[in-house]
Amino acid sequence: MTETLSRKPIIVQGDRTIFLEVDHPDFEDIRNRLMMFAELEKSPEHIHVYRITPISLWNAAASGVDADEVLEFLDDRSRYPVPQLIRREIIERLTQFGMIQLLLNEEGQLVLKSDNQPVLDELFLQKHLEDYFVERLPTGEIVVKPEYRGQVKLALIRLGFPVEDLAGYREGEAYDIQLATSLESGEPFSLRPYQGSAVDAFHAGGEVTGGSGVVVLPCGAGKTVVGIGAMNRIGTHTLILTTNLTSLRQWRREILEKTQVDPEDLGEYSGEVKNIRPVTLTTYSILTYRKNKTAPFLHFDLFSQHPWGLIVYDEVHLLPAPVFRFTAELQSTRRLGLTATLVREDGKEDEVFSLIGPKKYDLPWRSLENDGWIAEAECIEVRTDLMAGDRSEYVVASNRQKFRIASENPKKLEVVENLIKDHPDDLVLIIGQYLNQLKALKKALDAPLITGKTPNKEREQLYAKFRSGEIRVLIVSKVGNFAVDLPDANIAIQVSGTFGSRQEEAQRLGRILRPKSNGRPAIFYSVVTRGSKDQEYAQKRQLFLTEQGYKYEIRDR
Repeated sequence: MTETLSRKPIIVQGDRTIFLEVDHPDFEDIRNRLMMFAELEKSPEHIHVYRITPISLWNAAASGVDADEVLEFLDDRSRYPVPQLIRREIIERLTQFGMIQLLLNEEGQLVLKSDNQPVLDELFLQKHLEDYFVERLPTGEIVVKPEYRGQVKLALIRLGFPVEDLAGYREGEAYDIQLATSLESGEPFSLRPYQGSAVDAFHAGGEVTGGSGVVVLPCGAGKTVVGIGAMNRIGTHTLILTTNLTSLRQWRREILEKTQVDPEDLGEYSGEVKNIRPVTLTTYSILTYRKNKTAPFLHFDLFSQHPWGLIVYDEVHLLPAPVFRFTAELQSTRRLGLTATLVREDGKEDEVFSLIGPKKYDLPWRSLENDGWIAEAECIEVRTDLMAGDRSEYVVASNRQKFRIASENPKKLEVVENLIKDHPDDLVLIIGQYLNQLKALKKALDAPLITGKTPNKEREQLYAKFRSGEIRVLIVSKVGNFAVDLPDANIAIQVSGTFGSRQEEAQRLGRILRPKSNGRPAIFYSVVTRGSKDQEYAQKRQLFLTEQGYKYEIRDR
């Protein structure tokens, strides 16, 4: 009996944490199953710690996972009996999704409906909700003011009631978007199997159960193509929101190459151009622009004054608060969120769930790597000591100052130089947080540097030279975190990051995950100062990638 128990790799605790043994032979399969309904919290060498949260369970429920499936898995793999408190919470949370539905009744009214009438009784009496409601019908349904469709969903999820929105969508103005059959290179083009599955999960055959939600895929796996596939499936005027101009232009290239959309029908709404077309690309920054903090947002009319049938939110985990607020008013328009990680450092996952939609599709990164869709990747943390002269300053500094002193450790420059020498034939991308550090690297390496102040035309030229191999080493600030298409870059060296940002770690690895034409693996180096706040935050950043199955090798320099 003792031997049988010892082989079970999971321990479920009453505080909602789950311990998983890394050395168990079924670790990868069990980790993938846990990811369906729990979030990774800590990842030391031998035991990974997951936590069950309301959002993780509601996303599981929205994906079709039921309580029996979760409990059967835990019972089968848990070393000790699952605590009754946790069993009850899993059942309650997974049945909460769908307990309250938002739909149109026969009279065309937007109503909240539930088989649990006491819950509706409780909601109808909530003072802070009364402005959203019109009346209570004899059937027990609550009539909701249509303009508050999003606000109601957000308010209810914060009360512990995730609403299943079945009210449907306006069609938008029709626009036929046909996929290309071949690429410029002459290679045939079609959606990869997992991309097609993601589109199917989002669209749901055109039923009201589809049409809003988030697709989670790693950088390099073709999230843009999933967006293009959704545009093709829905066939309507589409607004695409991107993180910056570089991303916008990349979307434009992808759409022109992979669809039969006429270039004249592809518009750009940016600081440089303001053309609205059947397919229009814009950025979050232009939408949230205003002259001062009290002035109105000058470009929000773009959302409402055109018959969009689909809005695509690229890098949805970065969605700024003003766009969330306006999205609350756009609930009758189909919404597709694309991201490599649903982790938000501001904790607003409930807003993504309510206003964009639940997670519709997710695939472990290592599964795509094993199938050859993204490059095989190795993660290496290189540790170096703080310079002796900086140690005394570090000791008396505040925590924030300690992090910066350790992040900008000048000894990292020597480490980077040696790493570049170790890869004489590779394309190396150096990414960092602090401009003074990056400028020092630029001078020492005689390599170009791209920052937020680099003009877009110059950025595009440098990216093009890097893609062609004319430039072998390129240094980028945080602007390199997102949507930079550098297909043959296979070495990334991170010299500093944003505290413990897991999303940033994922994005930076993603810059080198496109499969390489020469078959070389990708290597992601993270250079940190040993025994410092820099090392402490690096461990937090690595959580998401550890969840995806990557292990960090530790090297000393």
